[in-house]
Amino acid sequence: MTQLRQLLEIIWTFFKIGALTFGGGYSMLPMLQRETVERQHWLDENKLADYFALSQCLPGLIAVNMAVMIGYQQKKTAGAVAAVIGVVLPSFVVILIVAALLSNYMHIAAVASAFAGIRVAVAALVIYSVYGMFKNGVKDWVAFVIFIVALILMLLFNISPIPVIIGAAIAGILIGQMRMCR
Repeated sequence: MTQLRQLLEIIWTFFKIGALTFGGGYSMLPMLQRETVERQHWLDENKLADYFALSQCLPGLIAVNMAVMIGYQQKKTAGAVAAVIGVVLPSFVVILIVAALLSNYMHIAAVASAFAGIRVAVAALVIYSVYGMFKNGVKDWVAFVIFIVALILMLLFNISPIPVIIGAAIAGILIGQMRMCR
């Protein structure tokens, strides 16, 4: 496969992800998993979960961060650029169209109802993604404890995800080191 063809494949893969994902980075996880793990075999489940966790820690959009990492893994800088173009292009076009038309049609009950329905479907996608990440990430009782502590810190104490993720990473390193010393 030529370099250009591989880059076009990256663009097309991320274009589909960008075009069919509503609701942001969390809702794109099932589509990312299907396209990059199952269809293209660019990643395995663990690498996808690692990239997703890292994407959440970095500034910027999760979708763009994921595209950069996966594209870079495939074809270095050209792959990263191709993946970003692919994932951003559908949103860019849709935003232009919506911005031009939405103000004229939002008062129509069917349009407002459609957006309400989309929000519900996105919530289902997020729960589906969380379930998959939980299955792949929480493999033992130690991981379950880290999960519960992180969840409590964010839900009950309203702590930002950034220090929670950093704390979980530190806990993972310390626990890994203790296991290696045994």
